Amino acid sequence: MDLNIIDLSGNAAKKLTTNLFDEPYRPDLIKKAVLASQANRQQPYGPHMYAGLRTSAEGWGPGRGVSRVARLKNGSKAARIPQAVKGRQAHPPKPETDRTEKINDKERKKAIRSALAATGNLELVRKRGHKFQAQLPLVAVDELSALTKTKDVKSFMEAAHVWDDIERAKDTTIRAGRGKLRGRRYKNTKSILIVTAEDKGIVKAARNLAGVDIVNFDQLNAEVLAPGTHAGRLTIFTESAIAKLQEAML
Repeated sequence: MDLNIIDLSGNAAKKLTTNLFDEPYRPDLIKKAVLASQANRQQPYGPHMYAGLRTSAEGWGPGRGVSRVARLKNGSKAARIPQAVKGRQAHPPKPETDRTEKINDKERKKAIRSALAATGNLELVRKRGHKFQAQLPLVAVDELSALTKTKDVKSFMEAAHVWDDIERAKDTTIRAGRGKLRGRRYKNTKSILIVTAEDKGIVKAARNLAGVDIVNFDQLNAEVLAPGTHAGRLTIFTESAIAKLQEAML
């Protein structure tokens, strides 16, 4: 595939030939790799082993005409049992549970290659909801990774006709359900992914833009390329990143 490399003004500067974007689209492998990545990041959770059991309650035994459940010392209120108020949970989450998921190396690598190729598929990128008027795949000169000011990154995004996607990502939505009471009130939108060969200032310059992620070529994984298991993220590569990825994928 022949690609146009654009400069910081958005004009085609030179051409590049690569086969990185020829990999077949495999949504099944991409989903498997992303879910495995999310599962392996989970922390153990569950109640304390004595939760609901720290009480003086004892059973009265037979002969009183009442059920033989544990009751508080200074009254007749039931305690400790799951059906009692403030009693223990019957089947709580177990902290010792193994929640990790395994994936074969060949499957994981193929998922990354497939998700990488999907970033050059116009139909898949539009299906994710990205707003842009650029030609895909989007490759920029290496000077992009040396930008140190956010206003310069914004100027490049406008010249490349992808700034509309960052404007789209500024809109946050309120999460449905109980999660919004637990520190997860707002859901943020993912916008542009910038892949570089080396960080020369672009991380600090672009990290405050809504939904933007910046990674080096060796940090690419299926979850970054396909957030939420949905492939086709709007991605900007630098010229050197494409060259490094070409070497790494061989």
